[in-house]
Amino acid sequence: MNYNTDPFTYEVIKDSLISTGEEMFISLARTSMSPIIYEVLDYACGLTNKKGELVTIGNGVTGFIGMLSFMVKETLNVYSNDIHEGDVFLINDPYEGGGSHLCDVGLVLPIFQDGELVSFVANKAHWTEVGGKDTGSMSTNSTEVYQEGLQFPCVKLYDKGVENEALVKIIESNVRFPELSIGDMRAQIAALKTGEKRIQGLCQKYSTESILESMERFLDQGEKATINEISKMPQGTYEIEELIDDDGISDEQIPINLKLTITEEEFICDFRGSSKQVQGPINCSYTGLVSAVRTIFLAITNPSQEVNDGAFRPLKIITDEGSIISTKRPAPVSMYWESMLYGSETIWKVLEPVIPNRLTAGHLLSVCVVIMGGKLPDKDENFLIVEPSVGGWGASNSFDGDTGQFCISDGETFNVPVEIAESTYGVQVEEYSMRTDGKGAGEYRGGAGVIRTYKALTDGQFFTGSFGHHKQNTWGANGGYEGSNNEFLIEKANGEIDGPFGKYNQYPLNKGDKVILRTATGGGYGDPYQRPQEKIASDIKNGYITEEQAREIYGYNV
Repeated sequence: MNYNTDPFTYEVIKDSLISTGEEMFISLARTSMSPIIYEVLDYACGLTNKKGELVTIGNGVTGFIGMLSFMVKETLNVYSNDIHEGDVFLINDPYEGGGSHLCDVGLVLPIFQDGELVSFVANKAHWTEVGGKDTGSMSTNSTEVYQEGLQFPCVKLYDKGVENEALVKIIESNVRFPELSIGDMRAQIAALKTGEKRIQGLCQKYSTESILESMERFLDQGEKATINEISKMPQGTYEIEELIDDDGISDEQIPINLKLTITEEEFICDFRGSSKQVQGPINCSYTGLVSAVRTIFLAITNPSQEVNDGAFRPLKIITDEGSIISTKRPAPVSMYWESMLYGSETIWKVLEPVIPNRLTAGHLLSVCVVIMGGKLPDKDENFLIVEPSVGGWGASNSFDGDTGQFCISDGETFNVPVEIAESTYGVQVEEYSMRTDGKGAGEYRGGAGVIRTYKALTDGQFFTGSFGHHKQNTWGANGGYEGSNNEFLIEKANGEIDGPFGKYNQYPLNKGDKVILRTATGGGYGDPYQRPQEKIASDIKNGYITEEQAREIYGYNV
């Protein structure tokens, strides 16, 4: 294709488009009200062309990579002839338009220049509350989506610049922390306005035609770069079946099937034959599956490549409608990542022996979400903790696994710092340490999980946790040993222990009770007896393993 914009101007425009996504990302963090946004960074901001194809996305939750463009395309589908300057669309539908669970609320804003639709900006952020039967709007035992909170099926929040006050009042009246939810909504709008201002400025500086052309050129480059990487991969068909722990309602394990075909120009993921949607809330939308597959796809093709929909054109994803990874209404979805992550995991595990230079042994494979709330000790107000947990990653064929990192779907996110937690919530953080369980041994050692302990400072608190991969350990590679599992337990003030658990909804806590969280150590790589003695000595010195573990597992001689 011939382009009118010269290559030097194009490079400047391309970098400006990328920086627009980053600026929106920073703007949202700085103006939000909830720690899960401004501390954890559980959100994403992106720019699409006027067809809804993702052009650039700010760093954030990788689990949203496949969702922003679907949100825009749903907006185009629903409001094809009714999109105007000043409009803002609100959407969190789990089954259509880029949905995940109801807490992940998306906003879409069209950008016009001289009356012409140029592009869209969109973001998706985790609201601390959207109503539903349980505080925090996430439950491990919900059985239909109506128990999980407010649903927004792509509606206008702003119509030609005029706010839909009735909609805002409905939200305020149906969430437990309206100042947080409405505050975060306005922060999302501010971030979209930042993107709108930047794109309009670029159109004025370089011409609208150059901006539109540069977007298409950027997408085409993404496609070419990906095809180039796919052509270097071992072609063939690879099959695997993995089992999810359970759905939170029954104890039965749930199968996920993958048939992966790699050709010179395509990467085809066929998940047909996986479990039908289940009664519990671990069902995942098709767009959630797309995000999971896209994340691992980037990791094995070109991890440093800028993310846009062009890069995903060679990727094909097939599944059965109404399955656990392409769910239909009214299936519950509040803990959707427990199945979504298997979109990444199956590809990861089946290809690790084939491309060990790109993929490690297994990691914690769960968001390990913590939802904890109750009364503050020093004022007559309630608090609510909603945050993911870090854990261990697997070792590779050339380095040890990382310690205390989030799972693959969380991306560039963070824990709430201990100081913030203790000053904001009604808890004391008694321990935050490495889980030195000696698991994940190998020539290269799996990264340690963590132990985190919250002590309740008031009566009448509750704890909800969903720690997937509780019934299984992380997997090792090429002779490396398994890592450990994810679990939590309750230590009562009187010393009584309850657990360990993988899932529990609204466990009652009183003053002095403790919640002890333990996340998985990653899998090891290679024969532990091949690990150099000096590395083992360093592991002992740094507390990763004990001397006894070193002798028993690695054959270490002091």
